[in-house]
Amino acid sequence: MSNLEQPSLPVSSVRLRYQLAVFTLLRTVFNTSFRMIYPFLPAISRGLGVGVETLTLGITLRSALGLFSPIIGSVADLRGRRFAMLAATSLFTVSMLMVFVWPTYIALIVAMVLTGATKTIFEPAMYAYVGDRVDYRQRGLVVGLLEFGWSGAFLVGIPFSGWLMARAGWSAPFPFLALMGAGLLMILWRVLPHDRPHPTKRSSLRAGLSTVLHSRAALAGLAIGLLTSLSNEVVNIIYGVWMDKAFALEVASLGAASAVIGVSELLGEGLVAALSDRLGKKRSLGVGLVLYLLACLALPALGGTLEGALVGLFLFYLTFEFVIVCTIPLMTELAPKARATLLAANGAGHSLGRMLGSLIGPALFVSGLWTNALVAVVLNLVALVLLWAFIHEDAPHKAG
Repeated sequence: MSNLEQPSLPVSSVRLRYQLAVFTLLRTVFNTSFRMIYPFLPAISRGLGVGVETLTLGITLRSALGLFSPIIGSVADLRGRRFAMLAATSLFTVSMLMVFVWPTYIALIVAMVLTGATKTIFEPAMYAYVGDRVDYRQRGLVVGLLEFGWSGAFLVGIPFSGWLMARAGWSAPFPFLALMGAGLLMILWRVLPHDRPHPTKRSSLRAGLSTVLHSRAALAGLAIGLLTSLSNEVVNIIYGVWMDKAFALEVASLGAASAVIGVSELLGEGLVAALSDRLGKKRSLGVGLVLYLLACLALPALGGTLEGALVGLFLFYLTFEFVIVCTIPLMTELAPKARATLLAANGAGHSLGRMLGSLIGPALFVSGLWTNALVAVVLNLVALVLLWAFIHEDAPHKAG
């Protein structure tokens, strides 16, 4: 049986719920490693004895790897969803162990790149697995629940990492993350069914890319992902430095402040789970983009005090998370015959956006936070135009 022939499962299925819980916990661990660099950028650079700009280069390199997402992520179409997810989890565990054993700048940069590779492999496979098995009418709910693994990093993982760093140095979270990765790898091995593609229906990378490139809706979706990620990263890359300079927060306090972002993202994901299937994926995304560009303006307007800055960050990440999560169920049905390849290409678009944002964000910040915010607004306006011009209606309500 091929991946595309897997029967749909209702969200009420106990087996599916257990798999979703494991996926969510895994993504919380992955994203803690991926995201903790941002708020702790000054503290980690001081611990390593390198400049912030030098460490930012590692973030850019990690994002650049994502440009190869269509090649790396398509392994889930070629070898199966299970193989891809197990390989990604193994890679993550090894990368965390490396920093624990060798806590140096080089090891950290390599681990950052490998963490990017982990997400590039795991997430397209996971969402393709969901697309294979969950009816489109319930896919917004499931994607919203899975994205709790993104907000969980800022809500739980990063505050805990800040607590560890304050007591044992910048590298303290890495052995804990390695242990979590190893334990979840064993659980994943047991809960995922074998799903090797049927030999006569195995997709080729060229065929998958051709399907994507010949769909205007798919290309518009990829552009929207790139633009929204770029708009987020031009602010994301400098918010830790901004908070450090403006309010002189210590590492533990900065980790606790990051929980505000986690709460906002959790709410954004919950809203997608509750609303996107009812309102329609396209309409939900359009509303989200409008609210997001308004939040980009609110951040510098409110940022004169610590309380205002936290409110601004809350709104900024709430609306961005709603936008990003809304795009995923929409993307799962824009090219069903190349589902993992399209999702991997979407990851490449996000990576390109993050890479460009990490390069230009610090340069924009020289002129102040308002410059970063206004650039983000313009990018989101372009994304809104693409949505309404090229994605004309929701995909049919059917199983993947």
